[in-house]
Amino acid sequence: MSIKVEYIWIDGTEPTARLRSKTKVLPAGGDAELPIWGFDGSSTGQAPGRASDCVLRPVFTAPDPIRGGPHLLALCEVLDTDLTPHRTNTRAACLEVAERFSDHEPLFGIEQEYTFFKDSRPLGFPAGGFPAPQGFYYCGVGADEVFGRDVVEAHLDACLTAGLQISGINAEVMPGQWEFQVGPLGPIEVSDQLWLARWLLYRVAEDFGISATLAPKPVKGDWNGAGAHTNFSTRQMRSDYSAIVDACEALGAKAAEHIAHYGAGIEERLTGSHETAAFTTFSYGVSDRGASVRIPWQVEAAKKGYIEDRRPNANMDPYQVTRLVTDTVCSALG
Repeated sequence: MSIKVEYIWIDGTEPTARLRSKTKVLPAGGDAELPIWGFDGSSTGQAPGRASDCVLRPVFTAPDPIRGGPHLLALCEVLDTDLTPHRTNTRAACLEVAERFSDHEPLFGIEQEYTFFKDSRPLGFPAGGFPAPQGFYYCGVGADEVFGRDVVEAHLDACLTAGLQISGINAEVMPGQWEFQVGPLGPIEVSDQLWLARWLLYRVAEDFGISATLAPKPVKGDWNGAGAHTNFSTRQMRSDYSAIVDACEALGAKAAEHIAHYGAGIEERLTGSHETAAFTTFSYGVSDRGASVRIPWQVEAAKKGYIEDRRPNANMDPYQVTRLVTDTVCSALG
């Protein structure tokens, strides 16, 4: 008997990387460690045609909920042929920071927003026009308020079958816009699982004839954008409120560096409207969804807990975001 392993990787598309995958057939009951594999980097923005070979090394595996049985999904990092990290491999730098600050026990919970499209318009938008203004769609119920629930439920089931730590789902502010949450997990673990959950989102939606996009502003005008609010804590923050404040101050001191790596098109979403702070400013506050960083009210009440960085775009690279947040905050907390 053979097993099918879907090798999944992050390509070199700019300014926002895309997911690619292909299937390797292996004998069942073989070596526990999946073999490295190769691909044509000249077709993925990762190599020139004259030296096109790139290497895939599996770093995170999960049961394949699409094919079922013994089949697997394998998230891979991209290497050069000398087996060093490829220039597009942002996981390697994230792993170095995660290991350096492991004694801080950093934890992340990421809220991944996304938007369904069908026939070149957001799911739920009428042909040639617009639906009723946003207001009733968030966490709504009913066929006139919610669009794509069947896809969302199928995606949730697929993620849970794959063993991913999905902690919730909800309908978002715009028709056809949804969110799932991953975590709490460490920097590498949450990033690996988020990338795999994204692949499953695209793959499941494919069966419904629907596409999913992580565009940060999928519809111009008076509609919310799509973000990836990033909740973060360290061991110290989970016991000491002063560390919460110090973390916010540290993020403010490096605001420009973070914004530069929080997703392409961030200026379209972080305008100061639609529950965002302007990308040119930095602020933090308790229960303030118009701030760059929100301190949840229950955290202030308990004098310990976590913070929510509301700036990352839906299309952000979680390896970049978790690396920056971990490095910035843990360096400041000492």
